[in-house]
Amino acid sequence: MDKTAYFHFFGNLNDFLPSSQKAIVVFHSFSGTPAVKDAIEALGVPHPEVDVILVNGKPEDFYYLLQLNDTVSVYPAGLYNVHFAAYSRQATLPVWNKFILDVHLGKLVKSLRLLGFDTLYRTDYDDKTIVQLSVMEERIILTRDVGLLKHKAVLWGYWLRSQHPEKQLAEVLAYFHLLPVIQPFTRCLVCNGTLSLVPKESILEKLLPKTKRYFQEFHQCQSCGRVFWKGSHYERMEAFVEKLKQAN
Repeated sequence: MDKTAYFHFFGNLNDFLPSSQKAIVVFHSFSGTPAVKDAIEALGVPHPEVDVILVNGKPEDFYYLLQLNDTVSVYPAGLYNVHFAAYSRQATLPVWNKFILDVHLGKLVKSLRLLGFDTLYRTDYDDKTIVQLSVMEERIILTRDVGLLKHKAVLWGYWLRSQHPEKQLAEVLAYFHLLPVIQPFTRCLVCNGTLSLVPKESILEKLLPKTKRYFQEFHQCQSCGRVFWKGSHYERMEAFVEKLKQAN
């Protein structure tokens, strides 16, 4: 016979719910004793975005077995009572600034690298590869595909709400509190290698005439050898980041 439990999702976890279920108690019918993680995902919320779970007012992990008439409160990062901080899943993140992105986020990749964040991306990565690399290299998955975050092996991830690259960047910087740790011009925009400041004389043969004339500071990738300078793209990003800092 089917049983019923009662779920209440808080904050931006409501983004995953149909409009008729947002910010209200959701009735969930089930049989047997499923793990609360399975019930949460059956209702549409991917487990990597869940931070704290309270069942009948007490903290529980994903493996709690759901019982008849349980009341389950599910919180995203930053929206739980301070007394439950010890049960925060987000606090177990190995790092907050090491990412792997799916194929749909190519424009976001360059922005994250420009700001100094270790960002893995290739257009030929399938979901299985992304999940494996995320686990092996302790990387946070950024994606527009909710289904990717529901893979059982995924430990850390975030679903981008916006489809606009600048808004996506603002989301990531805000969600992972990255503004204080930005280090521009330390990552290659193309291969993700590390950049080093190099004398202009050492890379003259790689520069176009106008670049030689108007720029004096250059950085070179230690992996692929590409040369970068602070042109208009960097100036636009610098202005964008400054705007974000003022807004926070």
